[in-house]
Amino acid sequence: METSSLWLRVLISVGLLILGFWVGRAGAGLAGWLASLTPDTRDDRYWRWAGGAWWLLTAAMIAALGAQVWQVRLEPFYTWGRVLFGWLGERGLAVLLILGATSLALRLVPRLLQRMPAGPGEFSREQVRLQTLKSVLESVLKVLIAGLGVLFALSNLGLNVTALLAGAGVVGLGISLAAQNLIRDVINGFFILLEDQYGVGDVITVGQLSGGVERFNLRITVLRDLEGRVHFIPNSTIQQVTVMSRDWARAVVDVSVAYETPVDRALEVVRSEAEAFYADPAWRDKFTDQPPETLGIQQLADSGILIRVLFNTKPKEQWAVGREFRRRIKLRLDAEGIAIPYPTRRIVNS
Repeated sequence: METSSLWLRVLISVGLLILGFWVGRAGAGLAGWLASLTPDTRDDRYWRWAGGAWWLLTAAMIAALGAQVWQVRLEPFYTWGRVLFGWLGERGLAVLLILGATSLALRLVPRLLQRMPAGPGEFSREQVRLQTLKSVLESVLKVLIAGLGVLFALSNLGLNVTALLAGAGVVGLGISLAAQNLIRDVINGFFILLEDQYGVGDVITVGQLSGGVERFNLRITVLRDLEGRVHFIPNSTIQQVTVMSRDWARAVVDVSVAYETPVDRALEVVRSEAEAFYADPAWRDKFTDQPPETLGIQQLADSGILIRVLFNTKPKEQWAVGREFRRRIKLRLDAEGIAIPYPTRRIVNS
């Protein structure tokens, strides 16, 4: 055996091993994905068996091709290898290359989108819009790449893709009539994205649900609430949405003092504490340029006088600012000897 022929066979064998690993892993991965779609976890073992059977079939095909490359006349592998090489020579190699390129492109899409600018470090509308566009672009590009890869592969297998597309168009029209909600989801999602109503990272309220937007595409909006629960909301069902993190926010803090407290003194204490909080360097970057506003007496409640203070904050900072000011005003009221009211009950014996 000549040295050049030996090296050629070695290279072909290495290529077959790589091809076998890729085909086996792709088939087993598809079985695992199908298993995740089934609601009953007891079916997972059957899909694992299917993945194992696919690995065995792939190993048999690679062994048959190897027997043909090294001229090992071990039946039935030698005969199978001849048939497989004939198929690869006609159409199979092109199909495998197309599927390999499609798989590589699907893996490259997230990596390429990671290179897109993420916007400034702090939370901003530009950052929200860029993250949302990344999410939508990733899903659209993956569907487009997968669709083109399948069409090219079918075309190389000898199928009439034009007739297939025409038939798919007729079938798609029938499906669209039955899937009107899906179409409404996509249309509404498109306008949400176009109008920049909200995006990934925003905190919103939809109906009775509130949370941060964890994922958004043209079909669904995914919210995660304060307790960590994830809510999947079809875009067609979103009729009204409240965004709590757009451009700027406001912390509304009500401070209650006892009726026995002199009103003007209580107002001055609350106002001075709010201004001191606003001027604190550790918290200054959480506020906008507008200073806090002490509105005055908001309500004469059953047990005390309610004083309202407004803080204009940067997006998503209103909750932290409100909690911190309540802590500070409680300490200040204690230091000033101003009582915070609590419910009392008078019992009269007749």
